[in-house]
Amino acid sequence: MSAKVIAVCISEKKGERKKPVASVELRENHGIVGDAHAGEWHRQVSLLAKESIEKMRAMGLDVDNGDFAENITTEGINLPSLPVGTRLTVGVTLLEVTQIGKECHTRCAIFYQAGDCVMPKEGIFARVITGGVVRPGDPIAVME
Repeated sequence: MSAKVIAVCISEKKGERKKPVASVELRENHGIVGDAHAGEWHRQVSLLAKESIEKMRAMGLDVDNGDFAENITTEGINLPSLPVGTRLTVGVTLLEVTQIGKECHTRCAIFYQAGDCVMPKEGIFARVITGGVVRPGDPIAVME
């Protein structure tokens, strides 16, 4: 199975679940236009695998794409195994992995419900090298 985008999600404020949308515009060295996490820093775009979300569903949580505040939900790629510096094509865009996982300074609602959360361990962050529009169904490939 080839890797692909399952959902693209945005939020206007940090710290809230993101809502799936039909498409997002990624801007070079900025992130997703209209998303709270965009800006000139190393965590412009967040990615989380559908497989990680399924783990939380298996624990009994009613969660879906965007609920972990990820911008891009993927399928068919082992995100946390990608070394920092890895470049990925996501549709027409080019991203560079800048961080694997994150420290959650405040426990989110999901952590309180399940006693665990996948985003800190399995989510990754990237900066936008080449911008463009990304939609569900777009292919994802690791650049060699």
